[in-house]
Amino acid sequence: MSDDTPFLRVRDLKIGATAYAPGEPPRWVEIVHGVSFDLEKGKVLGLIGESGAGKSTIGLATLAYGRGSIRISGGEVWLNGRDILACSRRQLRRLRGNEVTYVSQSAAASFNPAKKLMEQVVESTVRHGRSSRREAEKRAIGLFRKLGLPDPEHIGNRYPHQVSGGQLQRVMTAMALCPEPDLVIFDEPTTALDVTTQIDVLKAIKEAIADTGVAALYITHDLAVVAQVADDIMVLRMGEMVEYGTTDRIINAPEQDYTRALVSVRSIDHEEKAPAGDPVLSASNITARYSGTNFDVLHDISVDVYPGQTLAVVGESGSGKSTLARVITGLLPPREGRIDFSGRSLSRDLKGRKREDLRELQMIYQMADVAMNPRHTIGTIIGRPLEFYFGLRGAARRKRVKELLDQIEMGKGFIDRYPAELSGGQKQRVCIARALAADPKLIICDEVTSALDPLVADGILKLLLDLQKAENVAYLFITHDLATVRAIADSIAVMYQGGLQRYGVKSTVLSPPFDDYTDLLLASAPEMRLGWLEEVIESRRMTSAGN
Repeated sequence: MSDDTPFLRVRDLKIGATAYAPGEPPRWVEIVHGVSFDLEKGKVLGLIGESGAGKSTIGLATLAYGRGSIRISGGEVWLNGRDILACSRRQLRRLRGNEVTYVSQSAAASFNPAKKLMEQVVESTVRHGRSSRREAEKRAIGLFRKLGLPDPEHIGNRYPHQVSGGQLQRVMTAMALCPEPDLVIFDEPTTALDVTTQIDVLKAIKEAIADTGVAALYITHDLAVVAQVADDIMVLRMGEMVEYGTTDRIINAPEQDYTRALVSVRSIDHEEKAPAGDPVLSASNITARYSGTNFDVLHDISVDVYPGQTLAVVGESGSGKSTLARVITGLLPPREGRIDFSGRSLSRDLKGRKREDLRELQMIYQMADVAMNPRHTIGTIIGRPLEFYFGLRGAARRKRVKELLDQIEMGKGFIDRYPAELSGGQKQRVCIARALAADPKLIICDEVTSALDPLVADGILKLLLDLQKAENVAYLFITHDLATVRAIADSIAVMYQGGLQRYGVKSTVLSPPFDDYTDLLLASAPEMRLGWLEEVIESRRMTSAGN
């Protein structure tokens, strides 16, 4: 390979899949349409775009791999001077996990729970003959140390469930770097992490790339995140390249409307409403623990939610946000405290609650995919609470379902479709409609936008605010995204290690002076500008030195 030849050279890449429809013959559908780019050693190219843009599909193509029925149908992928699409299966086995490695979005789903971490981290390195097991373990420990993992000499002796999500993501990065590959594909490696953990993982990834000199593809839908690690960015939409350039130009001088929309995301202007009247929900002095344990996971929590307002519950993973929701819904009876709702005291557990309690207190979950029966039509899914709570059937039920579909800006054309025929944002809208069908007074929203692309998430947040204004419904909004909090909250409860760290109206909670944890949380929210990550890391270093 000559000095002026790119390390990774992709030309006119075309990728498709076989589509199936009831009563119709299989047909070929192209999903990536002639994408081209170059990548040099020691550089990072960010691939950004909404779901279905082709980001992960293109990333996996650099492994000459297509998931499911996906096939590479045209173009060239040259790596280290050879066309990997022309490689034999044996050659590809030597390539994957050796010259090219992959870091997935969900580390928890990628590790074998029955094997210790070290065994899994060094497996590919040893199997490909890159080094002996002893040498591989020595390198792995060095990577653990470089990636900021606690007790690097012994953390490899733990099982996956014995480390946190952020630690496991860094262990997976160590596994990808252990064989000393030429190219690493990072596929949404921080999407599921809270902002404080995300900083640690981003820092570790950026330093590891700089120290090892590997090339990297960084796949994400968060432009603020990719701006901190990428040298260049390629913006994708529906399998086509929208824009391609240096990170500085894409962030500060985008040329295309779609890119400008990504840069300006989270521009919702929500005027804070002060608490008025009696709260619809009062959780008082809640202390709780899970069965079979001897320690509390919630400690003396007291919060109020008012009609037509939003209380955002924010904190890092493990802070107790979702556990508080489980207590409020009766899924986890509290050890101490009480819950008053709509002027009455609620039973501590779900079994003791009346149908009216269930109707007026609804919940929308993070993963819409697993919250709906895939065998039921949208009309059936939304219609179920109408029948259960109000006895609506037949034409009356269908009429009301159509009205709800109009409310969520989808229309009656979706009533006979199935969940698999909807996008991620549309599925979440259906879950919102199902909650609204019960005519609730309070909806608990548990990370409802964290798995969505920024533009889609913005649409969901705007919809929720519009519905709140029209229906006077209250929200308890659980999230680790500070941008979301600023966009929709009236009041904020900051949780840390099961306790209430800071609580009040948004303007007060987000105004200094801050306690140490809230200050850390706010400082960790990614900003859409170059150099932000380095500033945060330096600030943490100086704070640590000062202590």
